[in-house]
Amino acid sequence: MNNKDIAIEFIQTCALKSPKLAFEKFVNPNFKHHNQYFPGDAQSLMSGMMDADKDSPNKSFTVMHVYEAEDKVALYSHVVKEAMEIAVVHMMRFENGKISELWDVGQVMEKYSPNENGMF
Repeated sequence: MNNKDIAIEFIQTCALKSPKLAFEKFVNPNFKHHNQYFPGDAQSLMSGMMDADKDSPNKSFTVMHVYEAEDKVALYSHVVKEAMEIAVVHMMRFENGKISELWDVGQVMEKYSPNENGMF
């Protein structure tokens, strides 16, 4: 499995199945992340994702674009939960086929945006 496939499976497993399973299968022991809402370790982010999963069990998550350069993969995705849609970018750095570092940013999608091109 290449880094692109790992990144997609990791994020889809986190979003739609089990964050715990995704972290156990795809994350390096030296993992760190840059999400401003949690301490920078794997356990804190995984716990936050598990809480989010409980809060929004009926969400959908669709990867729209995937970009790869050297040891990094970026996913641009569409998340729909309750009455909100979000465009999310996850950027991951890999070591030996596992995710070692993660960055993520999101933007709530305006229902009546004047931009005719849309977010995707």
